[in-house]
Amino acid sequence: MAFEDLKIQVSSIASNNEGSAKDKMTAICELLQEHIDYYDWVGFYMANHEARTLHLEAFAGEPTDHTVIPFGKGICGQVAESNENFVVPDVKAQDNYIACSITVKSEIVIPLFKDGKNIGQIDIDSNKVDPFTKADEDFLEFVNEKVAALL
Repeated sequence: MAFEDLKIQVSSIASNNEGSAKDKMTAICELLQEHIDYYDWVGFYMANHEARTLHLEAFAGEPTDHTVIPFGKGICGQVAESNENFVVPDVKAQDNYIACSITVKSEIVIPLFKDGKNIGQIDIDSNKVDPFTKADEDFLEFVNEKVAALL
């Protein structure tokens, strides 16, 4: 499914008056994981700035042991500190990578901002090497804008 079509569905989920923010975030994760063939795991981590940790809030894909990630650790933890998109074409080339599954080959993490503050991120793992493009970054920034409006 094309990103433009998915944007319509993401907007629909986000604007639905029923369900909690977590339910809507889970539905968005499931939508992306089901309709983008190289999005093998999709999750939202939310920041606890006081504890300097990220907490898995919603996801679609295989369960992970990495439900709490310290700032600075792994790709997600680095994004919590840098406030910048991070695309990893090949996770084997990263020194500070937390392996969630032996099948993961690449990762993209996009920070989620509300009122100018990084409150979390969307994290996508792929079982393919180097599948992510600028179009993925732009689309996921759109997704995060819709999610931020829920919170």
